[in-house]
Amino acid sequence: MGPIKIDPARAFEEALTTQRKLAVALQTLRDVDDVHFGVTDKEEVYREDKLVVYRFKGERPPSAKVPILIVYALVNRPYVVDLQDDRSLVKNLLARGEDVYLIDWGYPDRADRWLTLDDYINGYISRSVDAVAKRIGVKKINLLGICQGGALSLCFAAMHPDKVKNLITMVTPVDFHTPDNMLSNWTRDMDVDLFVDTLGNVPADLMNQCYLMLKPVRLNQQKYIGLVDILDDKVELENFLRMEKWIFDSPDQAGEAFRQFIKDFYQGNKLVKGGLKIGAHDVHLGNITMPVLNVFAEQDHLVPPSASRVLGEHIGTDDYTQIAFRGGHIGIYVSSRAQREVPSAIHDWLAKRAL
Repeated sequence: MGPIKIDPARAFEEALTTQRKLAVALQTLRDVDDVHFGVTDKEEVYREDKLVVYRFKGERPPSAKVPILIVYALVNRPYVVDLQDDRSLVKNLLARGEDVYLIDWGYPDRADRWLTLDDYINGYISRSVDAVAKRIGVKKINLLGICQGGALSLCFAAMHPDKVKNLITMVTPVDFHTPDNMLSNWTRDMDVDLFVDTLGNVPADLMNQCYLMLKPVRLNQQKYIGLVDILDDKVELENFLRMEKWIFDSPDQAGEAFRQFIKDFYQGNKLVKGGLKIGAHDVHLGNITMPVLNVFAEQDHLVPPSASRVLGEHIGTDDYTQIAFRGGHIGIYVSSRAQREVPSAIHDWLAKRAL
C-alpha cells in the first residue's frame, strides 16, 4: 500500500469550509425550534391500560370502505410513520383516500413486567381490531404490521383470519435464522431466562445500544461527522434532530413478552419451523388465507431481505404479492423515494381487493 497523497489546496479549502459551517452553526442552533413528530391530526378511538388507538384525520373524508390499522413494533415509538409533514406514510395514505388507524403501545413500566405475547396479540391487538371494526361497522379490517409488529400481525392473522380482510407486512422478519441476520446470531445462544429474571423489563437504552452496534461506525461516528455538513441549514438540522429524538425515545420492553419473543422467534424460529403457541392457540402461517402484501427493504440491516421474502412459501393464500424497496429499514417510511412509492403501492394493491 503506497503513501497517502493529500492535495494541500483541497485540504485547506475543506478546512475553511468546515470552519465556516461551525461558525454559522452557533447561530443555527439558536434558531432551531424544538422538534416534534406526529404531525397529522388524530383522535383517540380506543384506550386500554397504556395502549391508545388513534384515527388519523385527512383533509377530506376517506373513500376506502375498509380501514387500515397499523401495528408497529414494541421496541420503538410508532410515530416514525408520521414523522413530519413531508415524511409521513400516514399522510400519504390519507391523501389517497385510506382510513388510517394506529396502535400506540405507550411506555411499559414495572406494572407490565408480566405481560405476555398472548396479552399483546390475543388481547390488545384483538380488542383494538374489534374496536376499529365496530366503529366503522365492518366485520374485517385491513392490518398493516411493521417490523416486529408485522410478526405479531402474522400471528394474529393466523389465529384470527375471520377478522382480517387484507394483511400488509413491512420490513417484517419471518425466517429468523437466515445467515445474514445479525440480531439472530447475537441472541441464538443468549440465556434469556437469566437476562429477564435479572432485569425484569428490558431497558430501552440497552436495546438502543444493541441496534447501534449492528453498524457501529455508521451509526455512532459517520452520521455525526456528516452532521457538520448541515450545521448551516436550519431545516436539515431540524430533520436530523427529529430523527435522533425518535431513535432515542424508545420504550422499555415488558420482560415476559421479550423472553418469549427471543425464545420462540429468534432462537426457536418457530414462525416458520412450527411449534409456535400463543396462549391457547397454535400458530400456523398456513391459516393465513386472506390476500397478503409483503414489502421489504433491500438494504435493511435489521431485517435482511432474506428473512422477509420467504413469507410467500409459508402462508396459505394464493393471493400473495411482494415488493422490494430500494432503501433501508428506516428509509422505507421516511425517505423521499418511500413517500413516492410505498403509499401508492399499498393503496393500489388494496384498491384491487376492495370488493
